[in-house]
Amino acid sequence: MTRRLLPLLAAVSTIGAGAILLLIARRDMGLDAAAASRFGSVFIGILLEALPYLLLGVAISAVVQIYLSERLLRRLLPRHPLLAVTAAGLLGIVFPLCECGMIPAVRRLIRKGMPAYAGIAYILAGPVVNPVVFSSTWAAFGGTPQMAIARTGLAFAVAFAIGAILWKTLKSDPLKADLASLYASLPQEEPSARPFGGRLQSAALHATDEFFDMGKYLILGAALATLFQTAVSRSFLEELGGNQLLSHLFLMGVAFLLSLCSTSDAFVAASFGGSFENGALLAFLVFGPMIDLKSLLLLLASFRARTVLLVASLAAVFTLTGSWLLEAVYLP
Repeated sequence: MTRRLLPLLAAVSTIGAGAILLLIARRDMGLDAAAASRFGSVFIGILLEALPYLLLGVAISAVVQIYLSERLLRRLLPRHPLLAVTAAGLLGIVFPLCECGMIPAVRRLIRKGMPAYAGIAYILAGPVVNPVVFSSTWAAFGGTPQMAIARTGLAFAVAFAIGAILWKTLKSDPLKADLASLYASLPQEEPSARPFGGRLQSAALHATDEFFDMGKYLILGAALATLFQTAVSRSFLEELGGNQLLSHLFLMGVAFLLSLCSTSDAFVAASFGGSFENGALLAFLVFGPMIDLKSLLLLLASFRARTVLLVASLAAVFTLTGSWLLEAVYLP
């Protein structure tokens, strides 16, 4: 257990050391006390917003590992790859997790036999293609459905396209080698072959492993996202909304850095409505939940860097193209 705690303790210690340095700098260099207080409150807010989803994700991951057999998973998934990608892209309607909880659950599903291209499609689409996010987007944009429909449709289309590309291009296991060896060392007997008490204990141990493995990346991502939110003024952001192409790219970058939860980011996007066109706001709403600072670090903790780079690049290109087209033909 001590070995499992070391990475998380190192991350916590790093954040603590940064906080101490910030306090020293505030004392010796006259930094604004309000800015330091805002950094702390935003950082805690991001952690508290994401932590329940991470806990839910590792709990689902443990249940999947202990109770879901490979035989049952193969029976549930469509056999045709494109149908499997379609089902994965719509899975968020039934299991509406955010990316913080989805990544540990999906990497466990991949080890259970889910095709990696379908699992990645679920990771991309799930944070957006779900009823909670649809409702919050609808409400944030004044009760009109156009933005919510465009967001859901574009997120599914991007996830489906990336899943289809990965189906054709992935030739090897995209999970990191250390994870492959970890899962290979786990007992492979059918879940029904274990007594209930043993299964419950195994589920708790797996959840603990997942939480300590993913928690350090969540802490680091939250710290980086907080630094951006507190260091960049809102007026500077709004000055860059004039150019159509640059505004799309810029808001995608802002979404990446802010690392907002998909259940609340629509209200932030709506607040930019006076400075940016709807297409740029759509790019913000689709790209951020797919690829942001927190999820990028979590993805790199689970998947090989080459796969993560490919997925992130495709998500950026498809989101940019789709948001520009939807602005031209659908969004007011």
